[in-house]
Amino acid sequence: MIKKIFIYSLAIVLFLAGGTATIAYYFLHQFSEQLLHETDSNKIFVLKKGTTLPQLVAQLKQEHLVDNAYLLPYLYKLDPALNSIKAGTYQLQPHMTVEEFLALLVSGKESQFSVQFVEGKSAKDWLTVLQNTPYIEQTLAGKSPEDIGSLLGIEGSIEGWLSPNTYLYTAETSDVAILKRAYRNMKNNLQKIWDNRDKDLPYQKPYDMLIMASIIEKETGIDSERAKVASVFVNRLKAKMKLQTDPTIIYGLGDEYTGSLRRMHLTDENNPYNTYVIEGLPPTPIAMPSIASLEAAAHPAKTNYLFFVANGSGGHTFSTSYSNHQQAVNDYRKLLRNDN
Repeated sequence: MIKKIFIYSLAIVLFLAGGTATIAYYFLHQFSEQLLHETDSNKIFVLKKGTTLPQLVAQLKQEHLVDNAYLLPYLYKLDPALNSIKAGTYQLQPHMTVEEFLALLVSGKESQFSVQFVEGKSAKDWLTVLQNTPYIEQTLAGKSPEDIGSLLGIEGSIEGWLSPNTYLYTAETSDVAILKRAYRNMKNNLQKIWDNRDKDLPYQKPYDMLIMASIIEKETGIDSERAKVASVFVNRLKAKMKLQTDPTIIYGLGDEYTGSLRRMHLTDENNPYNTYVIEGLPPTPIAMPSIASLEAAAHPAKTNYLFFVANGSGGHTFSTSYSNHQQAVNDYRKLLRNDN
């Protein structure tokens, strides 16, 4: 009799235990299928290195990301694979479930961010962009372009040496690491284009072509004009004429430039970038040139042009003689007066 009672009691206990396990599994399954809060705007979730399970639960509560976050440890016991979460910065997708969220942390597939470096901008402009871009480890504060050049392996300023592009990165990537990629791209592009350049150009080294490309970049944003602009400057160099290009003066003035050039600027012998005074190319590039401008510097159009001036419609009028150029200048000034 006692034996039968024991068997019945054990059966009841096992039944209840099985029922409890089933109920627990049900609730944990419901928890895993629960949607995260505040994910419609692609929320960023940062899991710091060394975060423990209790700390993760506390973080989820603090960020109001999951209801019933206290169930998380039990879900981990149900699926031990979830213990392999990896620190990182993750972008949460709209309508993501708890299970998908945890799978993302296990995958280690961190969110990628991007920073865009625009052609024609200066090193100073690009450094400002880097400083204001989120999730980048900032290490360059207070360093000059020459200091940064040393970090990148560049002798002198970084001006012109960084390739315009959109660069992807993960959180905590250093600013130097991004600049190294931009420098490597420009160095490779410059060498490749230099090796295939026209052979009758007045450049002594690839750096000369880089300087020329930066000037072309600042003079025109029209692809069809780049080779013509290049031809003007190449022709002037071959003829031992001064380049007389305003963007170089403006670059040399730096923060002193207020929006217009005056005669005193054109005759300033203390500005090493004043191509109305100096012979040949300025000492460094004046901007970050695009591949299109590098190609134009390497393959200028075959022309006799020595001058060009804005035509009032976004492009330029090119001339082979000073008299024709002066007429184009007068036409442009007349156009400006009529517009006013």
